[in-house]
Amino acid sequence: MIPIQKITLHKLRMRMKNPFQTSFGTLQNKELFIIETEDAEGNRGYGESVAFTEPWYTEETVATTEHMLIDFLIPLLTEKPIDHPREVTERFAVIRRNNMAKASIEGAVWDLYAKRKNISLSEALGGSQETIDVGISLGIAPTTDELLDRVQEKLDAGYKRIKLKIKPGFDIDPLTEVRREFPDAQLMVDANSAYTLEDMAHLKQLDTLDLMMIEQPLGHDDIVDHAMLQQAIETPICLDESINSFEDARKAIELGSCQVVNIKIGRVGGLTEAKRIHDYCAEKGIAVWCGGMLEAGVGRAHNIALTSLPNFTVPGDTAASALYWEQDIITPEVTVQNGEITVPTGAGIGFDIDYEAMEKFTIDQKVFEF
Repeated sequence: MIPIQKITLHKLRMRMKNPFQTSFGTLQNKELFIIETEDAEGNRGYGESVAFTEPWYTEETVATTEHMLIDFLIPLLTEKPIDHPREVTERFAVIRRNNMAKASIEGAVWDLYAKRKNISLSEALGGSQETIDVGISLGIAPTTDELLDRVQEKLDAGYKRIKLKIKPGFDIDPLTEVRREFPDAQLMVDANSAYTLEDMAHLKQLDTLDLMMIEQPLGHDDIVDHAMLQQAIETPICLDESINSFEDARKAIELGSCQVVNIKIGRVGGLTEAKRIHDYCAEKGIAVWCGGMLEAGVGRAHNIALTSLPNFTVPGDTAASALYWEQDIITPEVTVQNGEITVPTGAGIGFDIDYEAMEKFTIDQKVFEF
């Protein structure tokens, strides 16, 4: 049994080192919740919310996350004891979608469970990799020259895969220049649903650039048109926003809509569902990787643990803390050496909370005792 006696919602506002631009818009300040669960022995588990303040990635926001946690998810979680974190997903099944809110508190329960067992979160999930390969996601640059400089900087830092955000008007020409400058680099692109099937001939030009994949070129909720596009182009399609559950992944793979799946813990509703998708993709020969949502340290730690599972064969977005934040909320901060992150072996997420830093960024706090 996991006897949760206290849950604390820490609402933080953290300023990113640099604005991050995608086809949706630009982000500078990140608001998030750190969910802290505590048992009778004083063990504490931590989860992180990843929804943004505006609903441009999914329908969820920071405000809806708070509403769901307070009014629905915390009461459901604590109405009776649970024996294993897998039960959280089952209990939350009565709530439609709101996956990021669900994942934020489910992650805290997983961390608490691993700490009570005195094992790492990686071990609790069945992870087997001692290090994970790391890629990086670069936002849309003001100019091609600046983009080339950014790519050079990240390759020099040892990152093993570069993901470039694209949109109509900033795609083939700058990508051609990047490929000419870096002929051997592992490159992929992310369109965040900026194109339609009418752009098929345009997107087919990507086939000349030897890309690892194009991520989510078409509608955020589509798997049918992606299947048509994948038949027409050689570049592998990776689905991101379209995959919100195990069932979404199963149907997309059956239709031939993608050759790669980006698994984001928040988007699919938590670690339990993420692991189910990982296992199914491994069975079907579909590569997976762990996408990033500009997480602070707690969310970053959860991504590392998930990526230690064996079918995560493509370098993910879990970069070093210092890439995004002047100061993170964990100690030690996440670091990258030679394009790799060492998977922590300590209990739970394997990082300590920097309470002084968290207090500095906290703008609100709510405590629930049981």
